[in-house]
Order: sequence, then C-alpha cells, then structure tokens
Amino acid sequence: MTIVVAYSPDRYGRAALAHGAAQATLRGEDLLVVNDTRGDALVDDRFAHEDEIAQVRERLATLGLEAEVRQDVVRDVAEGVVRAAVERSASLVVVGVRHRSPVGKALLGSVAQRVILDAPCPVLAVKPDEDSDGV
Repeated sequence: MTIVVAYSPDRYGRAALAHGAAQATLRGEDLLVVNDTRGDALVDDRFAHEDEIAQVRERLATLGLEAEVRQDVVRDVAEGVVRAAVERSASLVVVGVRHRSPVGKALLGSVAQRVILDAPCPVLAVKPDEDSDGV
C-alpha cells in the first residue's frame, strides 16, 4: 500500500511530510509525495523548486525511505491529491492544515478540507509543531 502526502514547500507541507514519513516507516509502506500546481500563475509559492524536491528526496533517503515525488500541472490541486490516492489505492493521505479566517473560508476553497472530504481512505490532517520544521 501507499501513503500519499500533499506537499507544499512551507511549514505545513513539511509537517505533512514528517508525519507521512513516520507513518510509512511504521507501516512499512511506500510514500508518494504530491506537489501539484494549477499552473495559472507565473509564480506558485506552493510548487516546490527542484532544489527543494532534491532536499525532500535526500531527507527521506536518510530515513531509509524511497519515495516517489509527483509534480503535475492540474486543473485542481485537491483533485490531483485525491486522484493519486485512488490510483495507488492509498491507505492514508496526509495533509498539512493552516488556520483560515471566516472570510477566507467563505471566499477561498481549502485544498486540505476538500481532500479530507473526498479522499477514498483515511486522512491525517496535521499542524506544524512550533519548534519543528519537518523531516
């Protein structure tokens, strides 16, 4: 089975990666790191640069984990994460969650919320520790 991590190059994505890596180690499962973008902006700060992806691979390798990293341009990021979970028959999806204001909740969709509601398997929603920066 596979654990899917919804990754972004920030403290929320690193928290998701740390928890996903811990679960993959504990369960003896594969890890799929999904870092998708809609590709509708010149700069997407949630789409990791190749240097960041190299660091992710390196960190996971030091833990003895071989992980696939997927970076696709998709119509909808939440849909991309859910599709990856379906394709891999994932046992778990891990997402980082952030606080949103009531106005933010009303105006903007939350990738994490949609993954939680639409994933075909359990979803672990994590917040970053204040004193930690991930894996």
